[in-house]
Amino acid sequence: MTILKRITSFTALAAVLTFSGSALAEDTLVINSFGGSYEKTHRKLVIEPFEKKYNVTVKVITAYSSDTLAQLRAQKENPQFDVVHFSGGLETIAATDGLLAPIKPSELENYDQMYPFSVAGIEKGIGPMYKTAVIGLLYNTEKANPAPKSWKDIANPAYANHVLMTDAASNTYGMLGMLMINKVNGGTLDDITPGLDFIKGLLDTSTIVSKSPEIQQNFAQGNAWVAPYAQDYASTLIKAGLPVKFIQPEEGGVLAPITVNLVAGRPNRDLALKFIDFSIRAEASKGWAEALRYSPTNKTVELSPEIAAEVVYGEEQAGKLVSFDANKIGANRPGWNEAWSRAISK
Repeated sequence: MTILKRITSFTALAAVLTFSGSALAEDTLVINSFGGSYEKTHRKLVIEPFEKKYNVTVKVITAYSSDTLAQLRAQKENPQFDVVHFSGGLETIAATDGLLAPIKPSELENYDQMYPFSVAGIEKGIGPMYKTAVIGLLYNTEKANPAPKSWKDIANPAYANHVLMTDAASNTYGMLGMLMINKVNGGTLDDITPGLDFIKGLLDTSTIVSKSPEIQQNFAQGNAWVAPYAQDYASTLIKAGLPVKFIQPEEGGVLAPITVNLVAGRPNRDLALKFIDFSIRAEASKGWAEALRYSPTNKTVELSPEIAAEVVYGEEQAGKLVSFDANKIGANRPGWNEAWSRAISK
């Protein structure tokens, strides 16, 4: 699933939210979820158990991150969402814009169970990560010999003509992968030239795609042996019967946060906080790993060896995760997109 794709009818979403904000009672929460199989899992792990436990109603609006941010901005003086879920770093932008409310550690019973990185921004309005996607390397276990260990291994001549890159200008996971390649080659968020130069050196023997279904197609056809991409998508390929494995390279994987956030200016703060706390409990964190192969952010989670082998899991592995400043990404991305497009066109 591409959790940043846009919904088809922004106008319809706005109409539903306008109605809901004027009609719903204090024992009702309005939240967003991301649709499809993701939302089905969300309902099973969090939404329906929460409704049952607290005898409340949770009204779910299917809205992806960019549309949710646009709604919050448009309704800043009278927000209609109580709790919002974000991916791709948009929670940092929303918090900076004053659209999200800070949370005190004492307001979350499960706070002490969380990895520090997953709750580091709550007092600034950045909600806790109830799980995370991780960007690393996917590889064909039958063709990629030797198996990759480092981000730099994508330049291994053994993989020539079988490296798959994801377009950084149109795909957030592609951008995060590019930034990690830049980092391991000595670059910074102030200078992405090392990463672009490394990728330009691969162009003659690699393929660039823009959407996740193209990744599955290339692995299925044998065109792709190695690809920087997300851990949860490796599960999609495995379920399709493909001999694919995900690894977190030795330099670390890229943290792609997925957060649950408290909207500023809403009257039912206490109920919203209960929902956020319910979202980060160990049972839900474990369920996301089992169902869709997202990494747990609750450090008390215990996974079976089978599931643990497919996700970044445990103190040691979580300690290697790398994050990038979302505000810098937001500010620099237009220029980076242009630089990327120039680099891959040569």
